[in-house]
Amino acid sequence: MYIGSTDQRGLHHLVYEIAYNAVDEAMAGWCTSFTVTLQADNSVRVEDNGRGIPVDIHPATKKSALETVLTTLHAGAKFGGKTYQVSGGLHGVGASAVNALSDWLRVEVRRDGKMYRQDYRQGIPQNKLTVVGTADNTGTTITFLPDETIFGESKCVYATLCDRVREMAYLNKRLEISLIDEQTNNESAFYFEGGISSFVRHLNRKRVTAHRHPIYVSKAVDSTVVEAAVQYNDGFTESVLSFANCVNTADGGSHLTGFRTALTRVLNDYAHKNKLIKEEDPNLTGEDAREGLTAVISVKLREPQFEGQTKAKLGNPEIKGIVESIVGEGLSMYFDEHPDDLKRIIDKCLLAARAREAARKARDLIIKKGNLFGTLPGKLSDCTERNPANCELYLVEGESAGGSAKQGRNRRFQAILPLRGKILNVEKAPLDKMLSHTEIRAIVTALGTGIGAETDLTRLRYHRAILMTDADVDGSHIRTLLLTFFFRHLPELINNGHLFIAQPPLFRIKHQKTEHWVYSETEREEVISSLKDTKNIDIQRYKGLGEMTAEQLWKTTMNPETRTLLTVSVEDAAKADQIFNTLMGAEVLPRKNFIQAHARSVQNLDI
Repeated sequence: MYIGSTDQRGLHHLVYEIAYNAVDEAMAGWCTSFTVTLQADNSVRVEDNGRGIPVDIHPATKKSALETVLTTLHAGAKFGGKTYQVSGGLHGVGASAVNALSDWLRVEVRRDGKMYRQDYRQGIPQNKLTVVGTADNTGTTITFLPDETIFGESKCVYATLCDRVREMAYLNKRLEISLIDEQTNNESAFYFEGGISSFVRHLNRKRVTAHRHPIYVSKAVDSTVVEAAVQYNDGFTESVLSFANCVNTADGGSHLTGFRTALTRVLNDYAHKNKLIKEEDPNLTGEDAREGLTAVISVKLREPQFEGQTKAKLGNPEIKGIVESIVGEGLSMYFDEHPDDLKRIIDKCLLAARAREAARKARDLIIKKGNLFGTLPGKLSDCTERNPANCELYLVEGESAGGSAKQGRNRRFQAILPLRGKILNVEKAPLDKMLSHTEIRAIVTALGTGIGAETDLTRLRYHRAILMTDADVDGSHIRTLLLTFFFRHLPELINNGHLFIAQPPLFRIKHQKTEHWVYSETEREEVISSLKDTKNIDIQRYKGLGEMTAEQLWKTTMNPETRTLLTVSVEDAAKADQIFNTLMGAEVLPRKNFIQAHARSVQNLDI
């Protein structure tokens, strides 16, 4: 309930929750650095140089404030409204949730010249808070071992934590954060003078930008602090990340709405004021203003109201007006002082507007012919079930595999859409060119949701869209092209858990009268080694779905009782944006560098 899941995401969330306590101290002005250490026994240690968790007796619980924070939900000092002006964490349950989900936890507090310590097992105190020595500084050290009975293997992934720690450092300029992995001897330290401006430069580092430096806006109103950094590039997609109290609000909210409103309004005002748009021409739309935009919006407020336990969306209605006012004022000041940057940005937006108008005409023509929101594509083999929650659509590579899938499927709830060739790389294509592409039109029509700003998930005809491609290089490429399309233009399907990847087998091992379907090289070796008589090993390697009969395809890949499906999700939007831009974007050099850097770590090389 409190950490989202008991898989690796939940495991890493434990680390983030303890780290948020140090970030809270930093936002309050007391902490300048903290270190996260992944220890040899899989335990995690987080040490900060803040004030140290209070150790005096809590008036309500009659226990130490430290023990109260670690054992009682919603009992953090932050909820008194006095300790912190703003706070991250997970609704005040961070430390106590981590304690309850740990095999053991030790807390050490350096405060008032003393060193205090207390130990816990599965959330239960093993001793009283005790003075164990003296201290010549202040701070808190929490060490914990996640409970393997809850999480299974409790080993955190250094690379995953590194991305989040870097993000925390960007959002808190001049806060130094270190990450150490004792098992691999990896170590990273992050410190950014520029804060979110450095973040935007990092996101745009492999792109051609329209202006050299990000536009940075920062202002405090009462207890609310608003920061925004903006920079345009020559791409066709929008990459805007929003945060509230250092928590990534993946679904946006009132702060993001305020930012977008201010950006569109100011660009239109200045475009008309400088006669960059003719009086008779329509205003720029929000889509026009955000094409090729990279931005980070961060707000820090006293009482954040998040929608949902996982904090995906900020709900405070008053924040919209505050952000709109501050961002609008900051952008206006910048454009007054940098007219050349303004012109380049407006030119970029006007180009987007012309492409949008061309796309609208193409869309209207397609709709008129009944090919986008009306008549279903002729090559779609639909299912008979009419409840979308029970329906699934297979996007299948090639006519041959599509034929096998049509014959082998369960017609009641499984629909098949065969795709011819490799679809358009939308990372390098404007909207009008994308909408004119036959295969993309077929996908959008079959799904029924519309696309871009017109996306409406209530019209989704299948609650499971499944990518089913060959297990070779071409199949991987087609799958990547499809994922690029969904990530850039139908992210709602990913965010709401509607996109999946089928896992066809790599090998069929027939031994005497028994068939073994295996899905990896490792599994193949395990099966072979388990067979007593290996002299008669009939092993067939499948590269194409069309190599399987309809019955085999159903049994191995499409039967809900026996198949394996991978859910497509985005845990780190910024990292995903960078990967898609690097691998699928127009710039060749970043892609070449990526391939050279990772050449030795390739696991599935198809020669």
